[in-house]
Amino acid sequence: IPLDIVYEDADIVVVNKPQGMVVHPAAGNHSGTLVNALLHHCGESLSGIGGVIRPGIVHRIDKDTSGLLIVAKNDFAHLHLAQQIKEHSFTRAYETVVYGNIKEDSGTINQPIGRNPKDRKKMAVISGGREAITHFSTVCEYKSFTHAKMELETGRTHQIRVHMSYIGHPLVNDFLYGNRVEGKSYYLQCNSITFPHPRNNELITISIKQTI
Repeated sequence: IPLDIVYEDADIVVVNKPQGMVVHPAAGNHSGTLVNALLHHCGESLSGIGGVIRPGIVHRIDKDTSGLLIVAKNDFAHLHLAQQIKEHSFTRAYETVVYGNIKEDSGTINQPIGRNPKDRKKMAVISGGREAITHFSTVCEYKSFTHAKMELETGRTHQIRVHMSYIGHPLVNDFLYGNRVEGKSYYLQCNSITFPHPRNNELITISIKQTI
């Protein structure tokens, strides 16, 4: 399974995950996952905190989301990266296309997210959910769509998709939280991550070219 490795050292590896690849094995997806590819590339050099199914996986991105994902090659790095995510010192920038024109050029959505009580496959903004903070800014507006940049402070499941749907601008072709065009998938790419290196605290920013 080919891997697009953007950065690698003794503690971490940063990969550019393609759209359509599942991060770790689960029901219906036992092979062809990012973890399968990482196990072939790294051998036993992955942290064990995530268990046998999720070795090295500190955070994840959805199957149809592409872009940068950082993987821990040892438990020391895993614990430090997990703490960074908890403290919001690990930031991720995304680009996407949503329906409609967003009224504000930039803003912040600070709404808690939890499991949708009416549909267990979906997440939703609900009272009592976990803190979720998304910053957005407009890159370019079209007649019926907006190309937008997103920056996450937190990393809740489907966070960008839920928050943008909540403010009335779901991702184009989002099959769970908006309208879907048959045969198409939404565009959401993590094209920049910034974090203190777990070994020496040096601030690192890794970016890739957006593909929209």
